[in-house]
Amino acid sequence: MADPSSYRPRPGEIPDSPGVYRFRDEHRRVIYVGKAKSLRQRLANYFQDLTNLHPRTRSMVTTAASVEWTVVSTEVEALQLEYSWIKEYDPRFNVKYRDDKSYPYLAVTMNEQFPRVQVMRGHKKKGVRYFGPYAHAWAIRDTVDLLLRVFPVRTCSAGVFKNASRTGRPCLLGYIGKCSAPCVGRITPEDHRELAEEFCDFMAGRTGTYLRRLEKQMMEAAEDMEYERAARLRDDIGALKKAMEKNAVVLADATDADLIAVAEDELEAAVQIFHVRGGRVRGQRGWVTDKVEEITTGALVEHALQQLYGEESGDAVPREVLVPALPDPLEPVQEWLTGRRGSNVSLRIPQRGDKKALMETVQRNAQQALVLHKTKRASDLTTRSRALEEIADALQLDSAPLRIECYDISHLQGQDVVASMVVFEDGLARKGEYRRFQIKGFEGQDDVRSMHEVINRRFRRYLAEKERTGEWAGEDGQGAVDGSDGPDGLPESPGEANALKDEEGRPRKFAYPPQLVVVDGGQPQVAAAKRALDELGIDDVAVCGLAKRLEEVWLPDDDDPVVLPRTSEGLYLLQRVRDEAHRFAITYQRTKRAKRFRASPLDDVPGLGETRKQALLKHFGSLKKLRAATIDQICEVPGIGRKTAETVAVALAQASPAAPAVNTATGEIIEEEPGTMGSDGEPVTTGAPDERRGQET
Repeated sequence: MADPSSYRPRPGEIPDSPGVYRFRDEHRRVIYVGKAKSLRQRLANYFQDLTNLHPRTRSMVTTAASVEWTVVSTEVEALQLEYSWIKEYDPRFNVKYRDDKSYPYLAVTMNEQFPRVQVMRGHKKKGVRYFGPYAHAWAIRDTVDLLLRVFPVRTCSAGVFKNASRTGRPCLLGYIGKCSAPCVGRITPEDHRELAEEFCDFMAGRTGTYLRRLEKQMMEAAEDMEYERAARLRDDIGALKKAMEKNAVVLADATDADLIAVAEDELEAAVQIFHVRGGRVRGQRGWVTDKVEEITTGALVEHALQQLYGEESGDAVPREVLVPALPDPLEPVQEWLTGRRGSNVSLRIPQRGDKKALMETVQRNAQQALVLHKTKRASDLTTRSRALEEIADALQLDSAPLRIECYDISHLQGQDVVASMVVFEDGLARKGEYRRFQIKGFEGQDDVRSMHEVINRRFRRYLAEKERTGEWAGEDGQGAVDGSDGPDGLPESPGEANALKDEEGRPRKFAYPPQLVVVDGGQPQVAAAKRALDELGIDDVAVCGLAKRLEEVWLPDDDDPVVLPRTSEGLYLLQRVRDEAHRFAITYQRTKRAKRFRASPLDDVPGLGETRKQALLKHFGSLKKLRAATIDQICEVPGIGRKTAETVAVALAQASPAAPAVNTATGEIIEEEPGTMGSDGEPVTTGAPDERRGQET
């Protein structure tokens, strides 16, 4: 625990101007980002008597080891920079709203030639129009099913669309009139896009135009005695009205607005947002957060606005945002919102009428969400804390292991040997810090040797980071690092990978040590891990192993395992960590195996790209027939010249022919048939899946 006075800036160093500041810990990791109208006045608040600080603020300043700042010219720039750094560094002490669920959206992929209507979750994509969020996916599907009568836009996947185009037959929706069937040319791409745009306009709240137009067409059809067409239009109008009724009218003046309410106590806050479009509630979402410092309701609203609109632009930012309290100062936030939308945005507190009544409803939802969250979290926090304490007691650790890393080795009969590293902090998975390894030091199957190599490489990288930042140096100041491993670690997901940039202050690969290393295995694997740490001179990291057979916990140099009770929360947490490492390793191993199985002799032909490889395989039907073809026959393929044909023929002649496909259940050799090729042109084996898979570890 650091003393804030040890890194407090000297008087006069801090400028009296707008800016953004960052607190860093001893590993140079950014743990808090804030903005201020006056950096000097704001930072002075952190370096007062610790007893006067909010408990979480006190924890932050004692965890930090340094503070730095960046001066900007305006408060709007400070707001933008603060948002960017919070997204980039993911500081542990900042207010971060956590969605209480992954909300589904109705999405229209306007970035495709034939736009598709579908349910989407997760990060928003460029060129896709979103409506919602909705509480349930089934609510979206019910609405879409009604609207497809009037707007028969494509809803099928790319695979179904291509198959229908190839066969010339549309899917069932095309036959029953709920798809305009662009896959078989019943509608031009331009007309289908116009249909999708009308669908989007209706979903955006511009409903009156279409209803009046359909009613006029219905009356004209009735006057012309086209009664079947009039009846169909009548049913279309009924479907549209039924879809509209699913969203209750809450504001009679067809207002477009977002209403934000906050419920809070001393430690946590819950935010609820109602999205109102065309006077109707089109979506609802909720967040919860820890209050890491003494923060006003206006500041909580400001953070909510940053998260809600930080990645949005245009109509996704409504003309009006209603809040329970205004940020202080108001002007920079309002100017920032106006810049995101491209036109004026009103940010205000509703005072009377329907909008105030609706805000009270949103406030009740926020209060209920906070109560529900605290009920769940009280149990969850208690359980996780008990699990960490049980692990510390069982392994005789000085303190609870707040950061646990687990390693597992995976291979298929000695091939594609890989390893995984998963990270749990405070009993929760930190998927952004997962890593995976290829075993480089040797070939073949040796789990013990593989474990030694992985632990060695991981902690060599840790020592390299310490040496680079000046925190550690080995003999003669050189450190025990050769820097030869390269970027072994890969994160779990691309979204989290963007936050793991190898620059000063950013979460870096292998930069932070765990308190406990768990290996999947027994005594041999534990001994290998401990030996790797000893060779690097690391003696402050505990090691244990969890054996699958009897769920025994093994410690280095102990002949007998530690047996935790079956009902132990500590054992359950270790099992979760071990199983997650196993899952991550198996996933990576299968990915590598699939790449190897898809390998083809054509991959090694210089200058032969994917398009011409596919052209060759399509022309000849299989790699076997291509191998038997003459150079003149290969030259007949469009895009293949004689020189390329000669190169292909030589490459195939040098490559050993693939073994015949065998049905492992019967032992029968399967003759190659047209249409049974894999992506590389080789025949697909149809034996029993379990027998083909082999043993995975």
